Amino acid sequence: MGMGLMVTGCDHDSGPDAASPGARPPPVVTVTPVASETVRVFGDYAGRVRGSREVQVRARVSGILEERLYVEGQGVADGAPLFRIDPEPYQIALRMAEAELANVQAGLNQAEREWTRVSDLYQRNAVSGRERDQALSELELSRARLDLAKAAVADAERNLRYTTVVAPLAGTTDLESLPEGSLIERGTLLTSLIQHDPVHVRFSLPEQDAAIQRAAHLAMTGHRNMRPHAAELRLPDGRLYAHQGEVDFTDSSIDPRTGSVSARAVFPNPDREVVPGQFVRVRILIQELPDVIPIEPTAVSQDRDGSRVFIIDDEGVAHARPVTLGPLVEGRQLVLEGLRDGERLVINGHVGLGDGMAVAIIDADREP
Repeated sequence: MGMGLMVTGCDHDSGPDAASPGARPPPVVTVTPVASETVRVFGDYAGRVRGSREVQVRARVSGILEERLYVEGQGVADGAPLFRIDPEPYQIALRMAEAELANVQAGLNQAEREWTRVSDLYQRNAVSGRERDQALSELELSRARLDLAKAAVADAERNLRYTTVVAPLAGTTDLESLPEGSLIERGTLLTSLIQHDPVHVRFSLPEQDAAIQRAAHLAMTGHRNMRPHAAELRLPDGRLYAHQGEVDFTDSSIDPRTGSVSARAVFPNPDREVVPGQFVRVRILIQELPDVIPIEPTAVSQDRDGSRVFIIDDEGVAHARPVTLGPLVEGRQLVLEGLRDGERLVINGHVGLGDGMAVAIIDADREP
């Protein structure tokens, strides 16, 4: 009976699948199936908001600033009156110019009558050619003086019109630079106007983002079938702005100090939610990658040949797989080459794992 037990024990130990005493159990790994998808890669850039148009309102004639006609800080329409400069000196200048025009017109009428008389006498050989030429010269001079007088009237009318300073565009007014009663000269700054709808956001593109630069430049120059890059805006409080904009300008040269290219995005601002001077972030679609596989960044390891991951076959054996990596997008590592749909990827437990090792598998979807 004892011999039979020994024989049985020997038969068991000599089986081909027998584990040697003290053998280590297979490593435990967590796996998840991978699937390809189209991923949109965005770039975020810091920018500052500006009005789409920012103009300085200056006096075009000199005089006493009589009245401010707007409420500071409020919006005004295009052509709305902003200031009134004392018009009396310009009203007098206009009357003088009109009187001079009437005087010159009378002189021209006399010169025309004289020319008619002298030319008729010349036809009858009653006056000399010299007298005829003098009458013609006087007529031509009178016509020239009339043109000068008309120009003087137009200049006086323009100066009188400039005594009412109007808004050159629709926008929001700034504080007045000088109070009423001030003596101002031509060119004196009176206030500023900022157009809030739309607004411009100035930002810088890294040198490597050449695709955006090229597309924006082509769109800016009216290239056929080329639309500007769409842009989104993140406000200072972290909210995503409701209106979408577009990149409509990129500089044609790279700043050698920063290695970046100046760019501009335009956003509608009907409710004036975006304020000039704010720091914001512009979000732009850089590229669209079709049929890429996003994975956990921690699943990627490095060896002397480059990046690799581990996949598990149907027999529960790990295989090292070299992969070509793309960018990190929203915390996911994009794999451009090296993985196929449906393969089981090791996302935990790959440290110390070797190619061809048998493993114990935990499904990531079922892992507590």
